[in-house]
Amino acid sequence: MPTITSADSVLETQVFWYRYRREILAFIILVLLAGLAWGGYKLYTERRETVAASALSTAKTASDFQNVISQYPGTPANQSAYIFLAEEQRKEKKFSEANATLQSFIDKFPNHELKGTARLSMAGNLESLGKPDEALAIYQRLATEDPDSFVAPTALLAQVPILKAKNQDEEARRALETVMTKYRDRYYTGEAQAKLRLLKPPPAPPQAPTPAPPSLSPEAIVKNLIPSLKMRPPPPQPTAAAASAAAATSSPAAAASPASATSPAAESAEEPSAKKKGKRKKR
Repeated sequence: MPTITSADSVLETQVFWYRYRREILAFIILVLLAGLAWGGYKLYTERRETVAASALSTAKTASDFQNVISQYPGTPANQSAYIFLAEEQRKEKKFSEANATLQSFIDKFPNHELKGTARLSMAGNLESLGKPDEALAIYQRLATEDPDSFVAPTALLAQVPILKAKNQDEEARRALETVMTKYRDRYYTGEAQAKLRLLKPPPAPPQAPTPAPPSLSPEAIVKNLIPSLKMRPPPPQPTAAAASAAAATSSPAAAASPASATSPAAESAEEPSAKKKGKRKKR
């Protein structure tokens, strides 16, 4: 079996280099160019982001923020400029334009950390436009779709005035109780307690009517008070036949009663006349 010596390995290396030297040199040059390009891109990006941040910090008006959006796309300053532009439009009472700006921000940056803030601002603009139902729908979605976000308790608190205006005090009460139980932050809890005190107290549950006590006769009342007392049974009530017979027997007596009643009066009337006759005879 032949053995490989160091001279053979050196020869093979030289043959490999001679055969693939162009490819190796091209690869090395390509790596160097890629590194230079990446470094140049990073330097350009950082410089551009710095300039964009400087432009955002000096922006004061809506047109300034619009320039940052148009001149520095893809930069963090560009993303924040949408929020500032919408705020300036809101200050100018351009609520529809502000919502269009915020919707454009959400469409372009759906995973941005300020997405919830943008939707919260849209709901506030809808309230200013006199559309409380649409605003309430956004608040409810924010509270249910992302309950762990920092805007969820704010969305719950923002529902309360709209629900009170719609005479839905129970729904408003539930929203405030959710804030007090789930978000135990001092600020949110204090504000929820203050709003809860302003709500009307919940209606008392309907009570079942108490049954009237049964009417008892005097005998039953005495018997309940003194169980050992024996009451005399009440006399039997006369029947209809007995009542008619009693009426028939009482009619002859009533007819004879006038004669018997007049006889004493007649006797008393006759006594003076008899006495007068006696006196005349004596004379």
